Amino acid sequence: MNEIEKLAEYARSLGCEAVFNEPMSQHTTFRIGGPADLFLTVENLQALQKICARAFETGVRVTPLGNGSNLLVSDRGIRGAVILLSGDFKKISMCGETSIVCGAGASLAALCAFARDQSLTGMEFAWGIPGSAGGAAYMNAGAYEHCMSEVITSCSHVTQDGTCGTISGSDLHYGYRHSAYSENGYIITSLQVQLKHGDREAITARMDDLFNRRKSKQPLELPSAGSVFKRPAGHYAGTLIEQCGLKGKRIGGAAVSEKHAGFIVNLGGATCDDVKKLISLIQETVLRETGVELECEIRTAE
Repeated sequence: MNEIEKLAEYARSLGCEAVFNEPMSQHTTFRIGGPADLFLTVENLQALQKICARAFETGVRVTPLGNGSNLLVSDRGIRGAVILLSGDFKKISMCGETSIVCGAGASLAALCAFARDQSLTGMEFAWGIPGSAGGAAYMNAGAYEHCMSEVITSCSHVTQDGTCGTISGSDLHYGYRHSAYSENGYIITSLQVQLKHGDREAITARMDDLFNRRKSKQPLELPSAGSVFKRPAGHYAGTLIEQCGLKGKRIGGAAVSEKHAGFIVNLGGATCDDVKKLISLIQETVLRETGVELECEIRTAE
């Protein structure tokens, strides 16, 4: 029995679901990705701590997974163990009059809806972002000139060796699509957001308006990983790509969206290699024709 098999057996003893060779294409919004050596669904903090500690001791690499909405997985899959947070990690609750504690496994949509139902304003910008709350905290997700760093006050986590901890305030090192968790490799388990009292009808109207704008401008009808590139200073990536005549450009099953050039969509059967080649073509073309260097926003895993 190898270390992966031993970890699977140990995880099952803790009440976790453990599946070998799980296709990651079933767990990413791109619908792309080969098999994970081991796919674990973990439902409570104690089990997560123990699994991380065991993996750390035995040298098994651990990759946390949110909603898979900002992720491009290799056609060869992911080595080691992929961990999906469920159960307790999807709980959302109030902490004081205007503060919410949200499990990292909850969807960002669930957090937005919870805030709306409590007549709390500040999360409307995130309505429609198809990620998990933990993933949004990890990458400082944002839209419509707002981002998660404006509302998050702290994040709790588990380190590689299974130790629990919390990072608060400026120590979160939030920047554009960046946080302390981008560097430290810890698994976010929950986040606390500070909002303000608001009018529920006004909050709902704002959420509806932003979602309709998103729906009208983005290719939500096709598998994608959201915006492919970070916004370059003084420019919009989608506009630059369109100006270079790349709208609709296709390699294999991957194509630059006809609806929004900042997106690459899976037209059917796209591979990770197709997407990577198309990304390289876009970057080279935009740099050559505009002098602007585009930096990827989506994460890759293998």
